[in-house]
Amino acid sequence: MEKVNKETLRRVIAELAAYPWRDEEVDELVAPRMGIITGFQDLLVDLETLRQRDLGATPPAQSPRKDPAPE
Repeated sequence: MEKVNKETLRRVIAELAAYPWRDEEVDELVAPRMGIITGFQDLLVDLETLRQRDLGATPPAQSPRKDPAPE
């Protein structure tokens, strides 16, 4: 996977008809400085890690509730 850059994000925003983004907002996604959000690149890496996991052996989620089912 290539590292995300401002030009790529601008093309995605234009292609997906997103609301207008200011340059400062796009810059923050490419190289976060405020520490408020995770950088977009970090998110993409995390998603790729999840995508590569073999979930075949993962059982279905179980409800933590033990209430009897309604009749």
